[in-house]
Amino acid sequence: MPDKSDTRGGLLAGVRILDLSAYIAGPSACALLADMGAEIIKVEPPGGDNLRHYPSTLAAEGRAFLGVNRSKRGIAIDLKQVQGLEILKRLAGRADVLVHNFRPSVPARLGIDYATLNALNPDLIYCTLTGFGETGPLAERPGYDQVLQGFTGICTFQGLTENKPEIAHGSVVDFYAGALLSNAVCAALFHRQRTGEGQAMSISLLGAAMAMQATRLVWADSEPRDVGRDMRSGGVTGIHPCADNSWLYLSASTPHFWEALCRHIGVPALALNPDYDTVRKRSARVGEIVPVIRAALQKHTALKWEEIIGTDAPCCAIRTVEDMFDNPQTLHENLIARLDHPTVGPYRAFAGAFQFSTTANPAPFAAPTLGQHGDEILRECGYRADEIAQLRRDGIV
Repeated sequence: MPDKSDTRGGLLAGVRILDLSAYIAGPSACALLADMGAEIIKVEPPGGDNLRHYPSTLAAEGRAFLGVNRSKRGIAIDLKQVQGLEILKRLAGRADVLVHNFRPSVPARLGIDYATLNALNPDLIYCTLTGFGETGPLAERPGYDQVLQGFTGICTFQGLTENKPEIAHGSVVDFYAGALLSNAVCAALFHRQRTGEGQAMSISLLGAAMAMQATRLVWADSEPRDVGRDMRSGGVTGIHPCADNSWLYLSASTPHFWEALCRHIGVPALALNPDYDTVRKRSARVGEIVPVIRAALQKHTALKWEEIIGTDAPCCAIRTVEDMFDNPQTLHENLIARLDHPTVGPYRAFAGAFQFSTTANPAPFAAPTLGQHGDEILRECGYRADEIAQLRRDGIV
């Protein structure tokens, strides 16, 4: 149950989560849980999460690390040392949830497998994030976002236009796996509240990549292997050039949207033509339709077309990520916050995506420097000042 002394607020106030994960998927899941008020303690090895060291124009810290580690306290522990393992066990004994993304054989070797920690804390919800799953012939393979994109067919579909495989940038599998994990943690907490049972759970990048393609992963017994699985509705739906080298995304899959698009861009005859009155017909005749649409779009910039069309048919001018920091809609939705970091200084960043009618979200705070909150976390676990000093001298923390 939530600790009523928790002062940060949020739906998950009082829930304590140990984040031993690295890179994007696990940390992003824990950041989502922090957005709802959970207390997150990020546990890193002495060298830090490798994401800290990824290329970044920020000299003091990795941009990606800041982005997926908001609202966490941090401690660095050498789990390969006996004293480091003891610290982790003390933390696990006080935690509600533990998240890691080690390969399946690693936790037992470190002495932090589910059986060991469950014996210390039967209430613990133990979350494993793997590349390919905890068992099976590929279980021990290292799994990264783009590995699973290639493995599951995402790259094939991404590259249909150029007829060569392409990566979908943005770590889409990682972030979706993180969303699945945060959802599963909430479900496990709900189950524990009803039954008193902690448990182990597992999410894989393989499962996330498959779930992302549920619309494609349907294969009737009567169909051949090379059945069409592309969900893009022909060449009408997509990105089109407009005046002044601007670009507009359009979607016109429904009859209403198709009619509105044709009317607004000044080609109503397209909407009246029975050869084009369904998505399938338009997909089959893109060579006839798209040149007419693109010629009409040259009359205005993408931003102007967005203003003209946007209320009646799905569209948007193509923007850069930098535009999101000052966009009126993102600001209105409180999606951007200004944070203050000990070495980076003030910066703006994503603030969280949840909104609840009666429970306010806690204010986000900056990602930790390596081991930033180590002393206070150790004190909370019962370590004396002289013990903490010795742990530091020994390189344990």
